[in-house]
Amino acid sequence: MDSGFYSTFTGFSTRLDALEVVANNLANANTTGYKAQVSFYRAMPAWLQESLTTPLNQVVNRFGVLGGAQLDLTPGNLEKTENPTDVALQGAGFFNVQTKAGVRFTRDGNFQLNAKRQLVTGTGDPVLGEQGPLQIPSGQITISEDGTISVDGGVVAKLKVTEFVSATDLKPEGNSYFASKSAGKLSPDPRVMQGSLETSNANPVKATVSLIELQRTAQMMEKALSIFHNEFNKTAAQDLPRD
Repeated sequence: MDSGFYSTFTGFSTRLDALEVVANNLANANTTGYKAQVSFYRAMPAWLQESLTTPLNQVVNRFGVLGGAQLDLTPGNLEKTENPTDVALQGAGFFNVQTKAGVRFTRDGNFQLNAKRQLVTGTGDPVLGEQGPLQIPSGQITISEDGTISVDGGVVAKLKVTEFVSATDLKPEGNSYFASKSAGKLSPDPRVMQGSLETSNANPVKATVSLIELQRTAQMMEKALSIFHNEFNKTAAQDLPRD
């Protein structure tokens, strides 16, 4: 295959994947606790193609592909709500949530009490303390900075906050949930802020600019592919030997 065509095709496909990442960031600019994703690129090594033996061929046939998307764990801003069951984390860490698929992690502290007075997420999943699901008695709820939950001055439980060594340990699953093959480690010094929520760290202005740039680049590559296609057809129809 023509190296110019293949290079353009992989570039076009890469931009489409990157567009999906940016569009998702933009759509979640107002999602509590959302963590933006950042696309990164890598070169497909020419040595993977056995037929390319010369240095020139290896340079010409080195193509850029999307390596993936990495989480940006930069904290969002804190917004006051004065709701006693709303909590936000300053610094590292994630709240633990029990879902049907297993334990998941989130920065979205928009919690509430269900009919059984369990502390749950907006989707009804139980929030976990260091000893398991949290059952909160009636009374005035106070959540201290270390995550200790008290009702009318008496300690009830403590929110479980988990830290991870790297963002690569976490996989987004929607609803501001993250899965991890690693159990992480219990945060030694969590900073829990009661009556506040963490905003999304996705920058809508930056995401919009990136979206426009990627769309323009993708359109140019699409036109280039069309030109290659027309040239291939011309070669097949006019230049190749005929029987």
